[in-house]
Amino acid sequence: MIKILVAGFKGKMGATATKMVLERENFELVGVLDPFEDKVNLNEIVDYPGIDIPIFKTKEDVLSVQPDVWIDFTIPAVAYENTRFAIEHKISPVVGTTGLTEDQLKKLTERSQELKVGGLIAPNFAVGAVLMMQFAQKAAEYFPDVEIIELHHDNKLDAPSGTALKTAEMMSEVRTAKKQGHLEEEELIEGARGADFDGMKIHSVRLPGLIAHQQVQFGGVGEGLTIRHDSYDRSSFMTGVALGCEKVVNLEKLVYGLENLL
Repeated sequence: MIKILVAGFKGKMGATATKMVLERENFELVGVLDPFEDKVNLNEIVDYPGIDIPIFKTKEDVLSVQPDVWIDFTIPAVAYENTRFAIEHKISPVVGTTGLTEDQLKKLTERSQELKVGGLIAPNFAVGAVLMMQFAQKAAEYFPDVEIIELHHDNKLDAPSGTALKTAEMMSEVRTAKKQGHLEEEELIEGARGADFDGMKIHSVRLPGLIAHQQVQFGGVGEGLTIRHDSYDRSSFMTGVALGCEKVVNLEKLVYGLENLL
């Protein structure tokens, strides 16, 4: 039985993760964390009748239940400190909060190696999204002209998405370096051509009604290739979150990307 804490349990992803943990026989939910929640137990919340699980206000209080895994779906402003705290106390983090910097990821990875604590930070937990990134990387070997269009709900705080950045990073590893578009191209409105990543363009769409979607569009001489993934419901991420919880307890360092566990 893997003992799990969920930080950010009131958000849409955190709530979905909380219910997933409660439903799985090999997981035990030992607590949830939210510094702004007035209630002290899940059974005080209408969505969790009869569920006797403590609600913690501080990271330090979490240590009383000795979780094996710390699921984090919070916000970028606190995710780094949460993850570092978990690692320092030998709790394996499974982090879906995006927006961490490269420097923060490097520091967390190094510290996890020092303490031999396994963990996972993933920009996307949907298995289909991971396959989309891998397919895009393969295509980039042959199609250097490519743009990424990522579409998310209008409450998402970071842009581009972590998935888009990860996709661009993976493609840049194999793609022939090339700055796209006409050399004399001019943006009549700043940002019209999107963000630039190693010569590739990334476009972020934020609209109500969307969940998480990404299209990687390649262009070649006389042909085009489009690779797209759609998450229509947040339950699509839970297979990956559950897999992460099962795997990280047997790792000895933090890894970035669900593909490392497949």
